[in-house]
Amino acid sequence: MNSDSKLSREEQKKKSKSKMGFTFSTMTLNLLLLIAMVATNILSLYHLSTTLQSPKSPNPHTLIPDQLLRQLHTIRATINHLTRLQPSDTKSSIPSDLLLYSHLSPIASSCHHHPDLLHKYMTYTPFSLCPSDSDLAESLILRGCHPLPRRRCFSKTPKKLSISLPQNPFPNSLPDSSVIWDRYSCKSFDCLNRQNPNLGFEPSREASKFNTYSSELDLPVQQLLQIAKTAKSVLRLGLDVGGGTGSFAAAMKLRNVTVVTTTMNVAAPYSETVALRGLVPLHVPLQQRLPIFDGVVDIVRCGRAVNRWIPVTMMEFLLFDVDRVLRGGGFLWLDHFFSKGVDLEKVYAPLIGKLGYKKVKWATGNKTDAGGVKNGELYLTALLQKPLSR
Repeated sequence: MNSDSKLSREEQKKKSKSKMGFTFSTMTLNLLLLIAMVATNILSLYHLSTTLQSPKSPNPHTLIPDQLLRQLHTIRATINHLTRLQPSDTKSSIPSDLLLYSHLSPIASSCHHHPDLLHKYMTYTPFSLCPSDSDLAESLILRGCHPLPRRRCFSKTPKKLSISLPQNPFPNSLPDSSVIWDRYSCKSFDCLNRQNPNLGFEPSREASKFNTYSSELDLPVQQLLQIAKTAKSVLRLGLDVGGGTGSFAAAMKLRNVTVVTTTMNVAAPYSETVALRGLVPLHVPLQQRLPIFDGVVDIVRCGRAVNRWIPVTMMEFLLFDVDRVLRGGGFLWLDHFFSKGVDLEKVYAPLIGKLGYKKVKWATGNKTDAGGVKNGELYLTALLQKPLSR
């Protein structure tokens, strides 16, 4: 009995020592991390203060001293190393299919900025029905997490598919049964049309949209084709950026021109509507690279989704990506682009001018709704032609 009690006391002492050792090592790591962070802040503050005190240089790109850079790199490397040594349960909480997919294909860097949404999206039962989470996918895509990681599950289909789908891209009505309405407040196309008849969910009403001329801001399809013919440029393939329910693509289809439409399902089934009209929807946000090869498209139209609410730098990348996909002699059509009048002159006109395109049409007009009057906004409709060669 005495020997057993002695052994138990020794074991307890060993356990207590090991716990104290672990606690000490953890405290040491935390202390080192704290020192490293404080040192980083002090160095950054020192560099900022010396920069502010030094006389202004005509060169806007102030060089950072090599010694400071080396110190910062060393501190950051130390922090990363110590962080990896810290015990963590994060790995166990990552969905297994997300870990598997990350070994097979790269994941968009912006996805890592929204780990909670990404983990939720990739938490599912493989080889079964996918969760009803299209709104979650939409949220990730709009936050730059695109393309989304692939999943090994079966996509849901509507319970009652329509027997016949419309061949005419401007049908009198669209079949409600071909859409999964779970995530939307409206449960039918009639409901959407009652809420806002201008959203484009009544195709028969859209038939005249690109065939009429009521002001200089309009460009009927027939006039567009005549302009292309006069310029000895053939229109066969097109891209409609932010094309809503695909009315431009529908109007061009009737004239044997193939147009694909980029659209997002923001609060309504835009992509499904484009497909129900016999057209191709691309589920792509405005901030992502266009999924089209270089120099193969005859015309790119930018609808009203492309406007002043897009950050200027992002707008610049978008315009140059449009230039990438357009062939020589192709057309860029900015259809009812709106911005403040001052910004159009000082910001957007010079930005568009960087492309070096020929101005075929350039028309402006007042935006007369409540927001336009309040903010002094203008509409711009511009048709620009890319040079034949660079």
